[in-house]
Amino acid sequence: QVQLVESGGGLVQAGGSLRLSCATSGRTFGTYRMGWFRQYPGKDREFVAGMSWSGGSTLYSDSVKGRFTISRDNAKNMVFLQMNSLKPEDTAVYYCSAAIRSSMYNTWGQGTQVTVSS
Repeated sequence: QVQLVESGGGLVQAGGSLRLSCATSGRTFGTYRMGWFRQYPGKDREFVAGMSWSGGSTLYSDSVKGRFTISRDNAKNMVFLQMNSLKPEDTAVYYCSAAIRSSMYNTWGQGTQVTVSS
């Protein structure tokens, strides 16, 4: 079983930056990809960014492309989301996720709140 723990959320002014971290532990064999999602109150989670387990390919939603960067540190078993030029509409709970032995994201962290003030 894989555990995901996010950190790094907080309050930032519009135009600022935050870096979210996701610590992974447990049985990561068979992980196909890692990703970040976000959820607005009363809404479904939406995809933000993802990368293959090898790190060879990345994908971003149109709303964050050019501002957010997903990366990983294999030695530390960490996945990151660097968020620059933040906007108030980026305010949400952000979740780290993994697709394990599946093409679908099926493992989730507990989430971390990001609040961007105008």
